[in-house]
Amino acid sequence: MTMRYFLGVDVGGTKTHALLADETGTILGFGQAGAGNHEGVGYDGLAAALQKSTCQALKAAGIRADQVTGAGFGIAGYDFPSERQPTLEAIATLGLACPVEAVNDVVIGLIAGASQGWGVVVDSGTGCNVRGRDQHGREGWVTGCGSTFGEYGGAGDIVRRAVQAIAHDWSSRGPHTALSDAFVRLVGAKDLTDLIEGLALERYSLSGNYARVVFEIAQQGDAVAQEAIRWVAAELGETTNAVIRQMHFHDLAFEIVLIGSVFNGGPLFIGPLQATIRSFAPQAEFTRLAVPPVVGGVLLGMEQVGLRSAAAREALLASMGSSFN
Repeated sequence: MTMRYFLGVDVGGTKTHALLADETGTILGFGQAGAGNHEGVGYDGLAAALQKSTCQALKAAGIRADQVTGAGFGIAGYDFPSERQPTLEAIATLGLACPVEAVNDVVIGLIAGASQGWGVVVDSGTGCNVRGRDQHGREGWVTGCGSTFGEYGGAGDIVRRAVQAIAHDWSSRGPHTALSDAFVRLVGAKDLTDLIEGLALERYSLSGNYARVVFEIAQQGDAVAQEAIRWVAAELGETTNAVIRQMHFHDLAFEIVLIGSVFNGGPLFIGPLQATIRSFAPQAEFTRLAVPPVVGGVLLGMEQVGLRSAAAREALLASMGSSFN
């Protein structure tokens, strides 16, 4: 019997990964390229990232594009139905002759991280996103566009919430917080008034990386910092509950896959998130994604020809570890 080959591609805002494996889950080739999110590089840039990463993986595997049996693509920036056609046109430049599927990039993280390939994925990095997927591939989703649509849950939101608390400290609307002195030092301001003025006049800028300082202050016992983190986590929990509601999962036992650097903050963030979700979906179980999302792209490719092999999945997970994170 002829061996079947599967391609998975994870397209991100800074990097693109391509992975080739056979039907047993044996990894044959890997490739990488730079940013492929069309919001930053356009659809030509998406096509270029796909071509570079996939060509590398094919060359490493020693197979041709027309030998691929199924392919799955997780595409950052693919958020709305109107973006499907240009996304598929970019994929078509690869010259594949097999069934393909394209999903938002966090969905392949769900497929990689959930033991049965379905459930809910919660992404909390600089921004946030939540997606759901059932056993039949039906999806639930939010915009992933952040605070414009009332979707809070990323590092940037924690920083903005902290700055609001600092402003309330400065104006005497709220209690004093150690965040004030910490942010004065972070941006190099002369004092708290200079910090507020500099932020208002855009002499100073904020970074999502400052969230780590909010966590440090919270871990030292600052109640205001703790509340900023709790509020953002609870908001992300409510957004997650919206997707759970769409999927009708609230009475089921299902997995929630956590992706993103904010979860490294531990119980200060994860605790309020879990409490908010379990008040609505008490049987939800939580897991951190432990392998690169591109693994989910390969598994999605396998699904396109009806292959759902637990053995192949386990082989892929064991082989990958965190090698390409």
